[in-house]
Amino acid sequence: MQLCNLLSIVEKSTIVALFLLVCLPFFSETASSKLKPLSRVFTIVIDAGHGGKDSGALGSIVKEKDIALKLALRLGQYIQEYMPSVQVLYTRTTDRFIPLHERIALANNNQADLFFSIHCNSTLTRSNTVSGTETYVMGLHGVAENLNVAKRENKAVLLEKDYVQNYGGYNPYSSEGHIMLSMYQNAYLSQSLLLAEKVEKQFMHTAKRKSRGVKQAGFLVLRTATMPSVLVETGFLSNSIEEH
Repeated sequence: MQLCNLLSIVEKSTIVALFLLVCLPFFSETASSKLKPLSRVFTIVIDAGHGGKDSGALGSIVKEKDIALKLALRLGQYIQEYMPSVQVLYTRTTDRFIPLHERIALANNNQADLFFSIHCNSTLTRSNTVSGTETYVMGLHGVAENLNVAKRENKAVLLEKDYVQNYGGYNPYSSEGHIMLSMYQNAYLSQSLLLAEKVEKQFMHTAKRKSRGVKQAGFLVLRTATMPSVLVETGFLSNSIEEH
């Protein structure tokens, strides 16, 4: 199937769900005062995972970096069309490599209200038995499967020049390093969990997608977020049905 046809299908299921999620009265259901005042411009940062020399997960016909970018740009376009008062910022708008720490720094420096990191999932071997969406927040992984997802997404740091310095001595080859990262305290955990739950509910009820639920793991791209933040795995490229 051509990429444009694939994206039209993905748009109906993923973009619509995420767009409706953003339209929901997120603030009215959150009691915490840590959220930014509503008097200022509401800002959403959309992060297209991977890019450039980092292809991410590989399907039989597509690369994660390409799908993530298309989804990110379409989501931003939808938001700007239907909610022009919302400011949308992108970590990348072209196929280029962006270090993980620079992605969240963009959100922090612009005092963003929400941070969405968009990705595609994959298993070690191609299989149609594993499918669905899952949304992650920063936290301690409960099962090995969550840890493996974080390891896969975090290995992008190996393409960065000074990753040891930029991530406080983090070693992507060390299991202990991943455990320490997952224990990183996130002041916006409760809001991030609420946001993640809404994402998955929209996938289930609006897009009629299989939801694998809300999960926690240590992701470098979420490590220093100063706003509610989630990493969304929109489907499995290792599943030929979802890929097509």
